[in-house]
Amino acid sequence: MPASRLPGDTIAAIATPPGRGGVGIVRISGLLAKAVATKLFTSARPDFAGLRPYRLHHGTVRDASGRVLDEVMAAFMPGPGSYTGEDTAEIFCHGAPVVLAAVLAAACAAGARPAGPGEFTKRAYLNGRLDLSQAEAVAELIAARGEVDAALALTRLSGGMGEAARELGRALGELRAGVCLAVDFPDEEVECQPKEAFADGVAAVMDRIDALLAAGRRAKPFREGAVVALFGKVNAGKSSLFNAFLGTDRALVADQPGTTRDYLEEGLDLDGLPVRLTDTAGLRETPDAVEAAGKKRGRDRAGRADLGLYVVDGAAPYAPDPEAEELLALLGPRCLLVVVNKADLPAAEPGAAEALRARGLETVAVSARTGFGLTGLFTAMRERLTATDGLPEPGATAPNAREAASLEAARLELAGLAADIRAGVPYDLLGVRLETAAALLSDITGETTPDDVLNAVFSKFCIGK
Repeated sequence: MPASRLPGDTIAAIATPPGRGGVGIVRISGLLAKAVATKLFTSARPDFAGLRPYRLHHGTVRDASGRVLDEVMAAFMPGPGSYTGEDTAEIFCHGAPVVLAAVLAAACAAGARPAGPGEFTKRAYLNGRLDLSQAEAVAELIAARGEVDAALALTRLSGGMGEAARELGRALGELRAGVCLAVDFPDEEVECQPKEAFADGVAAVMDRIDALLAAGRRAKPFREGAVVALFGKVNAGKSSLFNAFLGTDRALVADQPGTTRDYLEEGLDLDGLPVRLTDTAGLRETPDAVEAAGKKRGRDRAGRADLGLYVVDGAAPYAPDPEAEELLALLGPRCLLVVVNKADLPAAEPGAAEALRARGLETVAVSARTGFGLTGLFTAMRERLTATDGLPEPGATAPNAREAASLEAARLELAGLAADIRAGVPYDLLGVRLETAAALLSDITGETTPDDVLNAVFSKFCIGK
């Protein structure tokens, strides 16, 4: 990493989440980390001889005036054998926000400065402790909302994605070396690589990229979560179903039509798949400007959902609704489930389920009031949300959105290269596409990533990590 990008000052931050807890940590990293920690820390042992590496020391933290701020444990990790690769000290305090704030203020008064978002991990990257893919995996692991998401982040943190990118880069390097030695040695009689072998090598790299992109698509709903929207006519039981999903009375339910005037959203764990569940306002003609505005917002939200749940009243005669028909057409059968509610009541004739199944739509009968059919609906929802690309494999190497964009751009360059080979483009020109594809792959690990991209990546981190 260029020396000009390596930081030289000392930073400090609270490394534990906001709020109260049993323990809170103030982390200090940089050239003055040990000196700052030594100014703050007073050992409880009379024979204390300084902060020894990789040991926990018991004592107190004092500010510049000598006032005791807390009883603590302190540790010192010299670089490069620390998380950041720099000298690092950590002070383990009681987890009261006021105590942690006071200790952080004392550290800054002693020579450190407040750290920015993700600055500790950015230093780990700049010091070669992590590649960019691993650094992003740190934030993804912290933000993981389920076991699958956490496992995917751990694979990336162990270097899986970076190694996959480097392997692809090596394969392209071998192709580049074999393109045509005659380009570099025009006076020598050197055989060029046969076009068939060259094309086969390019195709093999494209296949490996395709496999990584497919793994990324399988991981996406678990990593980013899916949006599921309930929509339908007023009094179909959407809000009752919304509450039944959550197991709590989150949405107001009443016999009066149009109770929900704006959409409501709550998180839902669908057997390890994180879901953002949305309850939208009922579809009907209304002169009320507020209800009409809420209905439009809900309709727009439903139209962008990963899965729409069209809730119909199974105990009432079914009649198509123009606004519902628009959403049915927009979502399409693949992104749609029909939920026939009120299955505990006698079905009306001709019956909503029968009418909608005849149109090729999958229907699930439930009762929001009794809970009948909810387990089957959960299963159908999960299957529908993962049907296109399947489930992630255990320990899969799956790119995130930034890495997938680099892979797709590299693949597009290689597809152009394959076309050039077929068209008989001279070998010396083919090497340019190989170099461009290799540069795109190196962006994954951050080897050639510009500073503005790095700043955008690390700005999404929490302060203290």
